[in-house]
Amino acid sequence: MKLVRFYQNNFIKPAVLVNNKIFDVSSFFLDFNDYFFEFGGLEKLQKIDLSNLPSYDYRPEVLSTCVARPSKIVCIGLNFRLHAQETNSPIPKEPILFFKSTSALNNPNGNLIIPRNSEKTDWEVELAVVIGKKASYVDENNALDYVAGYCLHNDYSERSFQIERGGQWNKGKGCDSFAPLGPFLATKDEIKDVNNLRLWLKVNGVTKQDGNTNDFIFNIPFIVSYISQFMTLLPGDVISTGTPAGVGRGFNPPQYLKPGDFVEFGIDGLGEQKQLVVASL
Repeated sequence: MKLVRFYQNNFIKPAVLVNNKIFDVSSFFLDFNDYFFEFGGLEKLQKIDLSNLPSYDYRPEVLSTCVARPSKIVCIGLNFRLHAQETNSPIPKEPILFFKSTSALNNPNGNLIIPRNSEKTDWEVELAVVIGKKASYVDENNALDYVAGYCLHNDYSERSFQIERGGQWNKGKGCDSFAPLGPFLATKDEIKDVNNLRLWLKVNGVTKQDGNTNDFIFNIPFIVSYISQFMTLLPGDVISTGTPAGVGRGFNPPQYLKPGDFVEFGIDGLGEQKQLVVASL
């Protein structure tokens, strides 16, 4: 299944995407939130006869994030070998963890806002994992049992905030609009091999990133298990699994986003996003 959330009359409604039609399931579920995942929402959704529900043509401009606001967005740094190399960083021996603020969430085709005083806003196309049930001290062999599905994310980063302003990376990761999520959540059965997915990103029509999840340093079962040793993952939580080579910081000289730029990116089987870059008010 492919789950979407869409705007209608100033309300966000949950729906299922089938053949470019979205089927409104708001008569059954309030939202695709923690309660939905925790109490068997995916299983219940599979049993619904969509043919009797209101349906609408799929329009990217009406989409919200594919899941409601999670309790946390956990990110993995330097999880692609080629990306670590381009930033002259050693291959991590253990996953590098950091957080994005949930206030950074953005619609999949919403504007990217350059923060005030930004000098180095960068792009990072990433595969995101959505947690389906409470996960604490999970064994790696069973880790995928705790995954609801996958979606497209961009871990936008302000590099001067991240690297040059002291402390941890979070300053450069949690700015408003820096976590567009969607267009849809694909359940696990929709993705044949999550360790062999192409990720790509273009800026103003020019390809900057073109990688594959087969370059992962740490695969998804390991990541889910690893994080669960340090914190409880709750239903609806999002894990962003790292970006391939081709970020702006990795070019010589570095390339960063500016108002008026247009960013497009996607992942095999998980759709595409498009964002216009605008200045903060």
